Amino acid sequence: MGITDSELEKIKEQAFKDFEEYINPMKVRTLNQAGIHLMEGKREGASVWDLTGKKYIDCQTGSGIMNVGRHNSEIINALKSALDSLDIGVFLFFSKQKADLAKKLAEITPGEDLSCTVFGVGGGEAIDTAIKLARGYTMKTEVIYTEKAYHGHTGFALSAIGRDGYREPFEPLIPGFKMVPYNDLEAVKATITDETAAIIVETIQGEGGINIPGDEYLPGLRKLCDEHEICLILDEIQTGMGRTGKMFGCEHWDVVPDIMTLAKSLGGGIYPISATIYRKELQDFFIPHPFIHLSTFGGSDLGCVVGLATIDYIQKNNLCEHAAVMGERFKQGFTTLTQQYPDLLLEVRQKGLMIGLQYTNESIGPRMTKKFADRGLLAVYAGTDSSVCRIMPSLVISDGEVDKVLEIIEDSMKELSGEKGIGQED
Repeated sequence: MGITDSELEKIKEQAFKDFEEYINPMKVRTLNQAGIHLMEGKREGASVWDLTGKKYIDCQTGSGIMNVGRHNSEIINALKSALDSLDIGVFLFFSKQKADLAKKLAEITPGEDLSCTVFGVGGGEAIDTAIKLARGYTMKTEVIYTEKAYHGHTGFALSAIGRDGYREPFEPLIPGFKMVPYNDLEAVKATITDETAAIIVETIQGEGGINIPGDEYLPGLRKLCDEHEICLILDEIQTGMGRTGKMFGCEHWDVVPDIMTLAKSLGGGIYPISATIYRKELQDFFIPHPFIHLSTFGGSDLGCVVGLATIDYIQKNNLCEHAAVMGERFKQGFTTLTQQYPDLLLEVRQKGLMIGLQYTNESIGPRMTKKFADRGLLAVYAGTDSSVCRIMPSLVISDGEVDKVLEIIEDSMKELSGEKGIGQED
């Protein structure tokens, strides 16, 4: 006999108790308050199921980890096949898998000069590598970053986060970091000095609320960096691998950085891997320092196999184009919703399947998150701004699933619009 519903519920509740006791009690309480009482079970395509069997369309996806879908069988089979002969490998030695993935990244990144890679495990490590490389190559110390930026929680990366709540408990941080408003070229110009080594920005701000730069911003940064011999670092950890309708977000503005960081979806939702890709000219720094930056598990042989399989899956299934088409389908629906519910939805910010719903006040984000979850949709308000909901589904999402998401959002807005206090702060 199979496990009964009541037994599954007991298993789920025990898992929550164990998570609360042994990992993070406040995470459990916070997500429960947001109405997300989910313990992930089955995963497939654009959806995830609770242990008790409830299905959700996943539009959170770890902020862009699952671009090729949840539990992608092709990526899993590539990993299974690799396990017949490989392990993670030894970081100090050479492997064909590392060389193959680095070569592939050189082929798919924009321009002709992003051709060298340092591998890591996570996004923060990739950002640390990028900043270290910029400082080491330029022999300068200052780094300009932006308000609401999110680059990870490790050493150099933490110093470039534009949110006080992440930074203050650990101050003093690494010196030399200067914050400016995002999408403000004049502020950057006023901050540059002879000691500026790098400007680091997310191509589109994710955690900050899906903030999309004006058309002159990234080209303007590129020009400033060229004029002052500064390294332009573009964080493509959320925008890369097809998310915006192109393989990399910076391609929308025809800008090629000096250093680009990838993580999240490079691992296909199966195996952790990150990459810091940089212009060949910057390789000069590593010639006298070949072992100055090491990562025990970065670019493991298994991770590289998965990375290659993920890129192959995106390319052969035309997921960049599919993301653009599904993005347009979402856009049409959101245009209607903006007109129908002006007291709730102020604007929609979007590139492909990287979407931010800007509500009219901060109280709406948590309330809508709960209503979404009740109806089988996972979409959470932004960590730095609860008035913004991020919609970032897997790129394999279908027409029907897009329509279902829009239906859930419309139903939730309809219900919320009838509740007392909408359009006003609580």
